[in-house]
Amino acid sequence: MSRRERVRHAPFEHLGPLDTAIPISTGIARLTLENDGSVLLDVNGVPSSHLHPDPEHLVFEYMRWMLIAIDQHLDPGRDGRAEPGGAASPQLAHLGGGGCSLPRAIAMRHPRSKQIVVELDELLANQVRDWFDLPRSPQLRLRIDDAVDALTAWRDDRFDVLVRDVFSGAMTPESLITVQTAQHAARVLRDGGLYLANCAAPPGTGLMADEVATLSAVFPHVGVIAEPAHLSGKRRGNCVLLASNRPLPEGIDRDLRSDAVSVRLAQPSQVQALTRAGRVLGQA
Repeated sequence: MSRRERVRHAPFEHLGPLDTAIPISTGIARLTLENDGSVLLDVNGVPSSHLHPDPEHLVFEYMRWMLIAIDQHLDPGRDGRAEPGGAASPQLAHLGGGGCSLPRAIAMRHPRSKQIVVELDELLANQVRDWFDLPRSPQLRLRIDDAVDALTAWRDDRFDVLVRDVFSGAMTPESLITVQTAQHAARVLRDGGLYLANCAAPPGTGLMADEVATLSAVFPHVGVIAEPAHLSGKRRGNCVLLASNRPLPEGIDRDLRSDAVSVRLAQPSQVQALTRAGRVLGQA
């Protein structure tokens, strides 16, 4: 094993107390150590992040799907695509931080990238940087702020990728799923930039369709990564919504086939059906 791999797979050496209620700004966090050396971070009783000693090993399925889309978007060697905007250092923003599992993986895969993570909970943000040995600024910067406030304050054409992964309990706050939020997402993305959103849609709510309809009112190209049962609304699960002003990377569905879960990029006809079935959220 190479020195790089030994360092990458080293266990977390500065974890907080395990299986204990840890006070944070918004409530209580809890750390649970798994047999493989990974750590589950719960926030107020809800699984928030699952971090493995190997940063590129993502335990949460939807984060693996996001990373596939980001890899396809940023890697100039795939499908003949140039890096967005020709940037030497791709700029990424994350609304919602938790344990920063995905930003940590991106920093390993795309070391030239610069990321900013917006996290509302100041105590949690300060602790996870030490617990999980997160990269330092400018590679990974943590901003303590409300996600909507940060999004509306950013200048136009700033980011190559914007990720939304914010939850209050088990649901995304309503303020982050409106057409106004989608318009701000489109505004802060560079031409051809990619917006990714984690959508947890309970069966029968129509939330996935509403979110797809809302994004489609702003972005000309919208996609959905989901398991078949989630896509049909038969059971709850996390799906990943994708949106851009340019066609989505062609290799996403191909790379999804290597995932342990049977998941696909929805067909255009399926996305169109969801758009017709949904309503644009926050529309006056």
